Amino acid sequence: MLWAVRSVPGLGRGGTVLRWLRGRVCRRSTLIFILLWLVSWLSLSGLLFVHRSMFSDLCTDDKSRRILQRVCEEYQQGVLTGDLCEDLCVGGHVEYKRCLYYENGKKVMAASWRGLPVVLKSKLENFSSYEALALLEYQDGAGGTGGEEELSPLDVVFYATLEIKNSLGLEAETNLSLPRFWSQRLKEREQPYTRAELASLWALLQQEEYTFLRVMQDLTDHVAKVLGSCGHFYAVEYLAAGHAWDQNIFSIDDFSQSPQDGPGRTLMEVDMVPRVALSFLDMVGHFENDFSHHLHLCDIKPENFAIRKDMTVAAIDVDMAFFEPKMQDILEQNCTNDNDCNFFDCISKCDTKRNKCGSRRQNSNLQVICEKIFRSWFSPTLLGDKAERPLQLELQQAVQDCVETEGGEEVERARAIRLKLQGLLTQLIQEELVNHQSQKQARETHRVHTALNF
Repeated sequence: MLWAVRSVPGLGRGGTVLRWLRGRVCRRSTLIFILLWLVSWLSLSGLLFVHRSMFSDLCTDDKSRRILQRVCEEYQQGVLTGDLCEDLCVGGHVEYKRCLYYENGKKVMAASWRGLPVVLKSKLENFSSYEALALLEYQDGAGGTGGEEELSPLDVVFYATLEIKNSLGLEAETNLSLPRFWSQRLKEREQPYTRAELASLWALLQQEEYTFLRVMQDLTDHVAKVLGSCGHFYAVEYLAAGHAWDQNIFSIDDFSQSPQDGPGRTLMEVDMVPRVALSFLDMVGHFENDFSHHLHLCDIKPENFAIRKDMTVAAIDVDMAFFEPKMQDILEQNCTNDNDCNFFDCISKCDTKRNKCGSRRQNSNLQVICEKIFRSWFSPTLLGDKAERPLQLELQQAVQDCVETEGGEEVERARAIRLKLQGLLTQLIQEELVNHQSQKQARETHRVHTALNF
C-alpha cells in the first residue's frame, strides 16, 4: 500500500513531504493568529481597565464643580443642609479653587470661604452613598415626623455620642461627650431637628476623619480645625503641609508674612526648625497624656502634618490615628514572625508560642517622628558647618537615642529623652537668638562708621 502511494504520478516522496509541510505551516499560522488575537484582546481589555480606573478617579475641576452643584441641588430640595450651604449655594461666598485629591470616592478640594482658604472634604462623593439614619426610617414607618415621634436635642446627643464612640473605637463607658461647640448649640436649641439636619449630621458622623477632628479640636491645637459643613462635605482650615521631597520638610516661604519676633527680627529658617520641632514634642505629649486613652499615629510622614503661622504643628490627615482600644484590636492579629505584626508605623511583636501579635505597641509616636523627621532636620548634611557645634552634636546624639528607644518597653527612658530634646531645642533657639542679635549689632556698628567716614 505504501508503495502504491509513492508510485502515484507527479507525487512521489517529495510530494508527500511537501503536503505534510503545508499542513504544518497552515496549523502554525492558525495558532499564531489565535495567539495574536488573544494577546491583542488582553491588551485592549487591560488598557480599557486602566483607562477606566485612572480617569474614573481623575481629579478634574469639571467633575469637582459638578459634585458641588449636585450638593447645592440637594440643598435646594431640602435633602441636606449645614452652616456652609447658604454661602456655597446661594450667597456665592464659597469660591472653588482646584481639586486636590480624588480616589475611591474620597474628594478633597481647595476653596475660599469669605476670603479664608479652606479645604472641602468628603469620604464619599454622593450624599446618597451614606447609610441612612435608622431612626428616620422608623419615623416614616410610624406615620411621619409629627408629634411625639420627633427627635429631641437630647435624642440627637445620645445617638451622636454612641456613633462617635463607635467610630473612634472607644468603649461605651468611656467618658466622652460631644464637642463643646455642639453641646452649646444643643442647649440653646428648643425645636426638633429637621430631616435634612439629621441626615447631614449622620453622614458626617460616618466619616472617621471628620469625627476625630471635630472631637479633638476642642481638646488640642494639634489637629486641623473643622470650620463648617454642607451635607456630607465639611470644611477644614487650609494649612501649609509638609513635603517629602525637601529636606527642610516645611517651606519658610509660606511664612514670609509672619509677625516679627523681637525688635526688628524676622522669622528665619534657623529659628523655624527648632520651634517646629518643639511643637512636635508638645503634640506628642498631648497625645500621650491629655486624653482618656493614648492616641497612636500610624502614618507619620511630612505630608500628614502642617504648621500654622505661630509654628504650631497640626495633624491634617488622621485616617491612621487610633486610640488605645482600637489600636489593640488592630495589632492583635495572627502571626508567624515579627514582620507580620507591623501595621504601618505602629508595630508590635509576635508571640510564636501562640502565633499572635501582642496587643501593645512596641514603638512610639516620638520614636517614629525622630526617625522620619528629626533625623533629617538635624543631620550634618543639612546643618553644614553648624553640625560640629557642641550643642548640635549633643542634639544629634539625642535624636539617635530617641530613634533607638522603644516607647512601649522603655516608657521612662522615652520620657527622659523627650525632656532632653525639649531642653536642647530651647537652648538652640536661645543660642540662635544671641547670634542673630550679635550679627545685627555688628551690622549697625558698621553702618554708623560708614556714615561718619562719609
